[in-house]
Amino acid sequence: MMIRKLLHRKWIKWPLIAIGGFFLIFTTFYVSIYFGFWGEIPTKNELSSLKQAEATLLLDKDGRLIGKYFIYDRQPIIYDDLPKHLIDALIATEDVRFYEHDGVDNVSLVRVFFKTILLRDKSSGGGSTITLQLVKNLFGRKNYGYFSVVVNKLKESIVAKRIEEIYTKEEILTQYFNTVPFPDNTYGIESASQKFFNKSTRELTLSEACTLIGSLKANHSYNPRLFPERSQLRRDVVLQQMAKYEYITQDIADRVMNQNVNLDYQYFNHDLGLAPYFREEVKKQLSKILKKYKKADNTFYDIYKDGLIIHTTLDYKMQSLAEEVMKEHLQNLQKAYEKEHGNKAPWKTNTGLLDNALQQLPIYQKYKEQGLNRKQIIDSFSVKREMELFEWGGNISKKVSVRDSLQHYLKFLNAGMIAIDPSDGAVRAYLGGIDYRYFKYDHVSQSKRQVGSTFKPFVYTAAIENGMKPCSYFPLKEVTYTNLKDWTPKNSSSEEDPYLNYNLETALSNSVNTIAVKVIGEIGVKKVLEQVEKMGITEELPEQPSIALGTAGIKIKELAGAYASYVNHSKAVQPFYITKIEDRQGNLIASFEPKISEEVAFSDYTRQILLEMMKSTVNEGTAKRLRSTYGLKNEIAGKTGTTQDNKDGWFVGITPNLVTVTWVGNDNYTIGFKSTAQGQGANSALPIFAGLYQKLNKDVAFDPITKSSFEKTSDQVLEDLDCKPEKRDNFLKRLFSKKTKKKKFRNK
Repeated sequence: MMIRKLLHRKWIKWPLIAIGGFFLIFTTFYVSIYFGFWGEIPTKNELSSLKQAEATLLLDKDGRLIGKYFIYDRQPIIYDDLPKHLIDALIATEDVRFYEHDGVDNVSLVRVFFKTILLRDKSSGGGSTITLQLVKNLFGRKNYGYFSVVVNKLKESIVAKRIEEIYTKEEILTQYFNTVPFPDNTYGIESASQKFFNKSTRELTLSEACTLIGSLKANHSYNPRLFPERSQLRRDVVLQQMAKYEYITQDIADRVMNQNVNLDYQYFNHDLGLAPYFREEVKKQLSKILKKYKKADNTFYDIYKDGLIIHTTLDYKMQSLAEEVMKEHLQNLQKAYEKEHGNKAPWKTNTGLLDNALQQLPIYQKYKEQGLNRKQIIDSFSVKREMELFEWGGNISKKVSVRDSLQHYLKFLNAGMIAIDPSDGAVRAYLGGIDYRYFKYDHVSQSKRQVGSTFKPFVYTAAIENGMKPCSYFPLKEVTYTNLKDWTPKNSSSEEDPYLNYNLETALSNSVNTIAVKVIGEIGVKKVLEQVEKMGITEELPEQPSIALGTAGIKIKELAGAYASYVNHSKAVQPFYITKIEDRQGNLIASFEPKISEEVAFSDYTRQILLEMMKSTVNEGTAKRLRSTYGLKNEIAGKTGTTQDNKDGWFVGITPNLVTVTWVGNDNYTIGFKSTAQGQGANSALPIFAGLYQKLNKDVAFDPITKSSFEKTSDQVLEDLDCKPEKRDNFLKRLFSKKTKKKKFRNK
């Protein structure tokens, strides 16, 4: 009776009706969400097999991470890899009641309602739990207009409760750490740990763990790379939270807060980081390889999503040293190069060169196809805008036009280098260029440049293999070949004794052009081409005597594979990059064997003769600065190379367990060095090899390479090489020899 009277009173009746109406509307609204009227909600069955796109990992020969292929940089780990202080830091900071709630923390929600909403106390914290955050990480949020916040929150609470029913707390933590976004587009604790501290999650210190956990509050604002001071302050807040909830003592918190955050940042994006040219080449190969293999669901593998593990041949440490040496050398060489060219540099004065380069740009062709005439296109290329330009001393930002930018980049020397294990072709170091961000063209796998005098050993190999004696002598003097349009091969030195003769060893070690041409004429161009083919060179080379001087274009990687035959029982190899591919669980998808030529390219006798000749090149020939300037005492054979007008500088270094090819030149083939002193391979390319070996010599890990010895040379070879390096024509021969330097080229 009393209740009826109260219900008839307006000040009680209408509020109750309002509350009842609100409850009915909310219940209806909640039910509509629960049954999918606002979009499907994952079922327990779907949640029981959660799967996220994972980055494919690229590992070096020892399993060290060198790069990734990803849309989202995510690298999953298991619960046992999570250090206790990392878990404690997360719970103390993000969800202190994590082990008590069922996905939704009702106590926190009440606190948020009264303190945050009613009392406007922003310091009271939020009501989100780790499980709710996991749901957001997994499924994201959708736009529902004015209802977005409410719909998304309610959907997340439903999914969070389902997840708590399916998974243990440890499994939820593992899922969370594998999906949570960290700064710099990094997903998951393992990827963040590798990126910011260059170590695995299990190795994170307390300070490092708290730094990463602190960044979760605001990925950009607390990015330790961009804002180190702000990040450190946030780390200290995490430490204080851990002390507050007694995960650590206050003394430990104070001690760690006195330490600086020291990053060891690793770039894993596509343009930066270690070995970007190598990673790009591997990616190209993977796109072909993976077309042959399917997953259990009959779909093809995706290198950006399926978390594959790619084992490569690269040596992380050697690659790091090679990149370091190349940058040091090219920076200094560039200064000398620009200084020597001075104000008359072709990129400054040759407008035709610049105009021609502009016409080669893809954007020029695109404008042309759209109907723009040449003047309109050139005018568009004159519009200036803010642009970052590459410079060795540090990139600069300035307002430039496309024309200005192209002129700027025309001046740069570029480089390429490959180092392989000659026994199987495994690539240990790979430099496709000086900076992948600005120079995408790969000089190892794409470029075919004239190889200069590095081709000469092939000529002498063919000569010895076809019966020529090592102590055969050829005159040094120049000859004009009348049946080759009066072609006159010249030596780099202007000094010439018309009566001086060199044996083959002296001619090769001093890279004498005139004798190389005479040798190829003696044995025949065809025999040299046959020899080169046996050594693994697949390029179609011109049947011209000028190939003795290296006028043909050959890729760096092919040159390396051919030179490997001199220390691989006369068998050429094909440089290779991938040893095996595994799925995310480590199951083998494919493995790859080295491609070693089945055919012996030449006899052991020939091989030892050529090795001795190329040792002479290093000890007393064109590469002797390896000994005199760089002080290398390693057992080394090698060959320098320089092309016409100093366009290309080359060096091939051979040690028993490593063959290295280096090249330096301008990407624009019309621009060369101004002088041979600067442009010769001994000055432009050889220092990269020398600097690398200086660094390798200091590290005992490389002793199997740096302290290796060539096989013992046979007595027969030593006996056949035992002759005077040079001799002069006797009086009678000088008296009766023809004065003319003109003759027909004899091609056997």
